[in-house]
Amino acid sequence: MSTKANNERAVNLAAQAVELVASGRAEDGSRALREATSLAPENPQVKAAFLKIQSDDSIHALQKLCAKFVLEQDEEAGKEALNYLDRSAQLPGDVATECLDLVIKERTIELKELQDEIVAGLVRESVAAKSALAKLLLDGSTAAFEQVYNIGDKSANSIAEVVLQPSAWSRQSDREKVEADVFQLFLAKLLAVGHDDDGRALKGIARLLNTDVGRLHQFIDEEIFEAILCSLDYRQPAEVRSQATLATAKYLELSGEKGQAYLARFIPSHITKGHGEDLVLAFSAAAAVFPLVPTQAAALFLTEGFLPSLIPLLDKKNKSEKVEQAALNMLSAACLDSGCRAVIKKHCLPWLRLVMNKGNKDRPGLAAVILTKALDPAVPAKDTGGNNTQEKTELNDLVPMFKKLLADPREANKQSSIEGLAYASIQPTVKEELIGDRLFLARIMDSLKASQPGATTIFGALTIIDHLTRYLPVLSEEQKKMNQLKAYANASKSEAKPDPLEEDAAVSRRCKVVVEAGAVPTFVAISDHLSPASTAVVAKIMLSLTRTPALRGTIAQQGGAKLLLKKYTIIAGVSAVDKQARRAVAHSLARILISTDPTLVFPAAGSPPLTSATRPILSLLTQDQAEESEGPRDLLPTFEALLALTNLASTPSDEATVVIIRQTLGVIEDLLLSNNAMIQRAATELVCNFMTSAAGVEIFADESKAADRRLHILLALADVKDSATRKAAGGALATLTCYDGVIKGIVAKERGMEILLGLCTDEDHEIMHRGLVCINNIAQTREPVGKQAKKKLKDLDAVGVLNDIADNSTNKVMKTLAAEIVGSLQA
Repeated sequence: MSTKANNERAVNLAAQAVELVASGRAEDGSRALREATSLAPENPQVKAAFLKIQSDDSIHALQKLCAKFVLEQDEEAGKEALNYLDRSAQLPGDVATECLDLVIKERTIELKELQDEIVAGLVRESVAAKSALAKLLLDGSTAAFEQVYNIGDKSANSIAEVVLQPSAWSRQSDREKVEADVFQLFLAKLLAVGHDDDGRALKGIARLLNTDVGRLHQFIDEEIFEAILCSLDYRQPAEVRSQATLATAKYLELSGEKGQAYLARFIPSHITKGHGEDLVLAFSAAAAVFPLVPTQAAALFLTEGFLPSLIPLLDKKNKSEKVEQAALNMLSAACLDSGCRAVIKKHCLPWLRLVMNKGNKDRPGLAAVILTKALDPAVPAKDTGGNNTQEKTELNDLVPMFKKLLADPREANKQSSIEGLAYASIQPTVKEELIGDRLFLARIMDSLKASQPGATTIFGALTIIDHLTRYLPVLSEEQKKMNQLKAYANASKSEAKPDPLEEDAAVSRRCKVVVEAGAVPTFVAISDHLSPASTAVVAKIMLSLTRTPALRGTIAQQGGAKLLLKKYTIIAGVSAVDKQARRAVAHSLARILISTDPTLVFPAAGSPPLTSATRPILSLLTQDQAEESEGPRDLLPTFEALLALTNLASTPSDEATVVIIRQTLGVIEDLLLSNNAMIQRAATELVCNFMTSAAGVEIFADESKAADRRLHILLALADVKDSATRKAAGGALATLTCYDGVIKGIVAKERGMEILLGLCTDEDHEIMHRGLVCINNIAQTREPVGKQAKKKLKDLDAVGVLNDIADNSTNKVMKTLAAEIVGSLQA
C-alpha cells in the first residue's frame, strides 16, 4: 500500500476512533486508533485524534497511560502506569482487560522491560486480567503462549500464575487442558538451543511441577530430563540452577525408578565421554542431586570403580579449571554421606592436597574443606584405615589456612573458611587455637552481622561458635560405662578419659571469651533473618553461655533475655529439633533470671512486660525432656526453672505470682512431693515466695478441700530431713498462721501442732525463729480457734519447750520471743 493510501486509511481510522470513544466504545476506538498510528504515526490528523481521545475524561487514567506508552513509546507513561498498578486498590475489570489486550498485542514496543512489568502487574492486580489471559490461552495455547512468553520473564511467569489460578477459569477441565499444553510449551522452550539462558522456561517448569507434579511429570522424557540436569551446570546463574534444582527434586520425587534410571545413565555416560564439557555437566549434576536424593546419589558414587576411575581423568585434565571446580563441588556434596567420605579419603587425598597447594582462585579453599570433611575428626581414624595422630595433625595444620581465607574479600573463600572450620572445630585443640585468636573471633562476628538473610555462612559460623561453647553431655553412670567400653574397643584405655580441654572449666573459660567477643549483641543484630536451623544453633549456644552464673548479668545487659523471649515466641514447629530449641531457649532465660533482678531485665515501664517471661519458664516444669532424647530425664531445667520462678515471685508486683499460680499450681503441688530432694526444696522455696501475694495466701487459707490438702503437704515439708526445705516451709507457715482458717486446719491435723513446735527446737536458728513466729501467731489468735489451738499447745507441753528456749538459748531474739509466747499462753 502506498504512503498516500496509508495516510488516507489512517485518517479515516482516526476519525472512527474518535466517534467510537465518544459513543462509549472505548475499546473499539482504542483498537482503531492503534491501527491508524501504525499506518501513519506522524500524520497530524492522527496525532490530533490521539490527543482528543487522551483528553476525554470518560477514559480511565490507566487506559490513557497504557495507550500513550504503546502508541507513542512513552517511557514516562509506562512508569506512571506501573506506579498506578502498585498503588491502586481496585481496578475496574473492563479497564484491566483492555489495557492487557493493548499491551500484549503491540509487538513493536521497544521498551520491552517496561512492557513486561506492566503485563505482570495487570495479571497480578486484576482477576479480570487473569481471566482474559486464560481465555487467550484457551482459544489458542501456542499462539497466546508465544506472544506473552516473548515479552519477558515476568510475563512468562504470569502464564504459570494464571494456569494455576482456578478462579480465572470457568471450568476445571479447561484449566487442566491448558496447563498440560503450557507445560509442554515450556519444555519445548527449554529444549530450544540457547533459548533458556535466563531460566525463563525453567521457572515455568519448576513452578508447574511444584504445584501439580502428579499430572505433569508424565510429559518429561529422558531427553527433557537431561536438559534439566544440564541446567545444573555450576557456571549457570544461581537463579537458573535453583529453578533446575527445584524441577529435578519434584521430578525425582514422583517419577520413582524411571527418574533414577535417567539419572544413573546421565552421569556415567557424560563421564565416559571424557570431554571437559561433559565432565562439568556430570559433576555439576552429581553435586546438585546429592542433597536431593542422597541414598541414590551415594549408591552411584559408591559403585565399584566409579571414583578410582575419575582420578586419572582429573589428573589428565588438571589444567582445566572448570573441570577441577566441578569435581570439587561434587566431592564436597558427596561428603554428606559417611560411606562416600570413606571412599574419598581412600582415593582422593593426594589429589586434594595437590589442588590445595597448587590450585588458584577459590579452589584451594574448597579442597581444604573437602579434606577436612574426609578426615572427619568425629570418626576414629581406625574406622577408615588411617592414623588418628597424623590426621589430627593434618587437621590442625589446615586451621591457619582457613583463618586466612576468612579475611579474603572473595565470598567463596569466606564460605570455604567457615565451612572448613565448622568441621575442624570439633577438635579440642582447634577450639583452643580459635578461642585464643581474638581477631578471628571479631571476624566471625563481623561475618555474621554482614551476612544476607538466608546466607549459608550464617549456619556455618554459628556452628563454629556452638563447638567452641559446647559442654559435654551429663551422663548417667550406665552411659559412662558404655562410653568406656566403646573407647576400649576403639583404642586404648587412655582414650576412655575425657580430654582436659573438654572439661567444664575449659568450656566455661571459652564461653567467657565468646561473650566478651560480642556474641550476644551479634545474635540480637541478626535475629530477624535466622533460619529455623540457625535459630536452633543459637538456642544451644545461649544455653551454654548462660551455664556460667558470672556471665548471666552481662548477657542480660546485652539484650540476651529479650532475644530469648522473642525466639521462644517465634519457634512454633513441632519437630524434635524445634522442641529442643524451645526448651533450650526457655532454660537459658530461666538461668538469666536466677542470677539477675527481673525488674532490671524487664522494667515496669518497658516492653515486653515481666509476666511475659513466665510462660517459657513454666513450660520447663511440664515439658518432659525424655520425650525428645534417649536416656533418663534431665531434671536440671526443672530445678533452675523453679529457682527463676522463685525470683520472679519475689518482685514488688504480684502479677508474676498470679500468672504462675493460675497456670501451673497443680504441677507445683506435684513437684512439692518429688522424690528428688533438690526439686522438692526449690518448689517449697517458690511456695514460700508466694506468701507475699494475696493470691498465694488464698490457695492455702480459703478453707477449701484443696487448700486443706496443700496445707497438709506444707506441714509435711516442715518435717523433712533437708534443712533448706524445712526453712522454706516454715517461712510459708509463719505467714499463713496469721489466718484463722489455716490455724483451724493445723489444729485438725494429727501432728500439725507437733511439727510447728518441732521447728522451735531446730538447730538452725533461722528455722527456730520461723517456728516461734508460727507459735506466737497461734498464741495471739482469738476465740474460738485460739482456745482450741492453745489447748493443743499446752497438751504438747509447749510452755516447757518455750521456757527451755528462753532459759538456754544463746540468741537474744529467740529468748525474748519464747518468753513472750509463754506469757500469751499462760494469760
